[in-house]
Amino acid sequence: MSGGPTTGAATGAAGETGAAGETPAAEGAPVATIAYEDHGRGTPLVLLHGVGLDRHMWDRCLPALAARHRVRAVDLRGHGASPAAAPGLALADMARDVLALTDRPAHLVGFSLGALVATEAALLAPRSVASLTVVSSVARRSAEERESVLRRLDAAREDFAASADAALDRWFAPPWRARDPRLAERVRETLLGQDRASYLACYEVFAHADAELWPRLGGIGVPTLAVTGSEDPGSTPRMTRRLAEAVPGARYAFVAGARHLLPLEAPETLSNEIIRHTTEVDRADGTATP
Repeated sequence: MSGGPTTGAATGAAGETGAAGETPAAEGAPVATIAYEDHGRGTPLVLLHGVGLDRHMWDRCLPALAARHRVRAVDLRGHGASPAAAPGLALADMARDVLALTDRPAHLVGFSLGALVATEAALLAPRSVASLTVVSSVARRSAEERESVLRRLDAAREDFAASADAALDRWFAPPWRARDPRLAERVRETLLGQDRASYLACYEVFAHADAELWPRLGGIGVPTLAVTGSEDPGSTPRMTRRLAEAVPGARYAFVAGARHLLPLEAPETLSNEIIRHTTEVDRADGTATP
């Protein structure tokens, strides 16, 4: 899961890599030139990963998604091959990074932190977003849940390796880890390979962005799907239902028996849910592929 695309010129249709140009943000500050990789043909779809991970967390979903879409898998600021993230990074900064390289209108699909970034992008530039899919997203954490995520942030500051191991324990149910131990090790390698300061800056965003977004969710005007695992201890089914109820016309789905890492644990089921959603939107817009 580690590694990243080479920025610069495209390298081919099936696995094109590159970087966005530097573009002024709405407030006049430059957005970051973030890295990405393109696959497939069809209506554009952008994939955003979770905190501490990178674009490769979507690799298991790419074959199905790229069969219907022009898929752009992104390394968010502070991750993978993208530039570092500075303290004080805002959710809107990360959303503008993504919007600067998005073929418009595009389907946005975000996982965890990426779900928060995708949601902010849909609020900032609704005409640039064809649909929104939020995967394993948090929504309006309780006081206890907020305290828990802030404790994890403090733990990462004190002992980054121990916090990565704790994350694996939350994400991987023992039977799944026993079946695919190499995958868990690859996820650990990706976490530990991230720049520490960037990780902490992005985790700050993750820890607080749901509270920032919650009162604005009623303003989302694009077709929205919220998906989580039925056994996810952090991005819970209760949160996903709550999120879908807050967004006009949104629907939600649970993946039975799965925890947090749906793109890795249940790629076929998740891809089917995404494709069902985007196909409905494309048909309504008259842009569906045969």
